[in-house]
Amino acid sequence: MSSTDTIDYEAEYNNRARVPEHAQLMAGWARDAAAYREQKAPRRLAYGPGPRHIIDLFEADGDGALVVFIHGGYWQALDGSSFSHCARGLNAHGVTVAVPTYDLCPQVTIDTIIGQMRGAARELAKLGRPLVVSGHSAGGHLAACLLATDWRAFDPSVSRDLVRAAYAISGLFELEPLVGTFVNKAVGMDAASARAASPLFWAAPAGKSLDAVVGGNESAEYLRQSRVIADRWGAAGVATRYDEVAGANHFTAIAPLADPGSAMVLRLKQLADR
Repeated sequence: MSSTDTIDYEAEYNNRARVPEHAQLMAGWARDAAAYREQKAPRRLAYGPGPRHIIDLFEADGDGALVVFIHGGYWQALDGSSFSHCARGLNAHGVTVAVPTYDLCPQVTIDTIIGQMRGAARELAKLGRPLVVSGHSAGGHLAACLLATDWRAFDPSVSRDLVRAAYAISGLFELEPLVGTFVNKAVGMDAASARAASPLFWAAPAGKSLDAVVGGNESAEYLRQSRVIADRWGAAGVATRYDEVAGANHFTAIAPLADPGSAMVLRLKQLADR
């Protein structure tokens, strides 16, 4: 990690300040998501007792892996209902997409959220298909965490190969830079807990696949986060790819998910089919 003397982490990670039109873009997510639910109503699954312990399952007729999309919001905002349209592109190719919601900081910790997403994956395992886990921003962090989870240790009834690949968009894999920023007011990490929740420092899931994708116009820190995990996990036996969405900022980087012909959707379909 670079010195705080030379990097303004507050500016690097404040995506809303970097993208003045973020409010309109986020309103567009909610509008597009609601329109897609009108077109294709999801099946709702519960993975726990709380009102946010739900999964919207957008079913399709293919028989490959199921793709999960985990939303972002720095572990403290949003829910899956703003991202239903992210299933559109894959559904058009016959790929089923699951969009889970989780509890938020400061009501819970990041460790709790990681556990909740493991619980959601365990619930999806009952459908009898492997998972490709995608996610955006904090959801990219959670996708990497699920890829690197020892599933037999978590639950001996779950296959160790439950999650075969992760596709992290604008992900966060090293959390220590966030400790001194606005993000941590709700998240409440210290240096030790931030490092413990950083998949960059976990045992790399050798033999599995990670795509680390980031908007080409995102901050240097977001670009670094994706490059570093691709390099480090790649050197440890993970099939990694680093890619940039040309011209995209933090909020537009996920837009290709709604387009059946986008390179992002075709790559996720490839991961689901293999």
